[in-house]
Amino acid sequence: MSVESRPTGAAERRHYSYTHYVDPAVAEGFDALRFGGPIGRHLLETQERQILEAFAPVAGRRLLDVGTGTGRASIALAREGADVLGLDASPQMIAVARRAAAAAGATLELGLADAHDLPLADRSVDGAVCLRVLMHAVDWRRCVAELCRVARWRVMVDFPALLSAAAIESAARRAAHGLGRRVEPYRVIRERAVRDAFARHGFRTIGVHRLFVLPIAMHKAIGAPAFTRASERALAAAGLTRVLGSPVTLVAER
Repeated sequence: MSVESRPTGAAERRHYSYTHYVDPAVAEGFDALRFGGPIGRHLLETQERQILEAFAPVAGRRLLDVGTGTGRASIALAREGADVLGLDASPQMIAVARRAAAAAGATLELGLADAHDLPLADRSVDGAVCLRVLMHAVDWRRCVAELCRVARWRVMVDFPALLSAAAIESAARRAAHGLGRRVEPYRVIRERAVRDAFARHGFRTIGVHRLFVLPIAMHKAIGAPAFTRASERALAAAGLTRVLGSPVTLVAER
């Protein structure tokens, strides 16, 4: 099966979400930047647990990982017996994912594709996972529409919350990007807007998980899992995680 598509239009091709991740240095350093250190490992372990829970039982399911990046989600699913297709718009990220899959002994399919225009038939996979894509996509609602189109059963996405510390960083990055600095000016998204987008395509939200109230950058700078656990547990007990926690992981079902 051919799994290759390209962004359409010059404006999309110039968007940072395409140009940033084709940098070989970005692709090679992504895992260390995102998942390095004790807090990065906590993020990775939490993400993998959520993915496996969302699509349980995983074995035998045909699952799609859109924006697979270095293949972390795809590899986790393949290890549990899923038939996995991982797609990304960056050839450089796919190259890293291929090496990671080989090193992990994971059997899966990887290919180039744009999240806005998936090269798959309607309801051709059981479920789809799409992490760290909506925050960067040119048109996140179009990406949700595509995920809903190709998934027969469930879709899992994540995004930084509008009411969270991430909103401050997002605003700062957007300002820096406007001044010509080389940053990712990601967006924050209101949970209700994502729920509504899924509802328009016949999917109902069945699960929402919010991770941190304090900024992830702060937790990484401190680098003490005990502090992270204690502080976030206290904030959750005070009811703040439910309101201000980010990133938000949302699971929707047809």
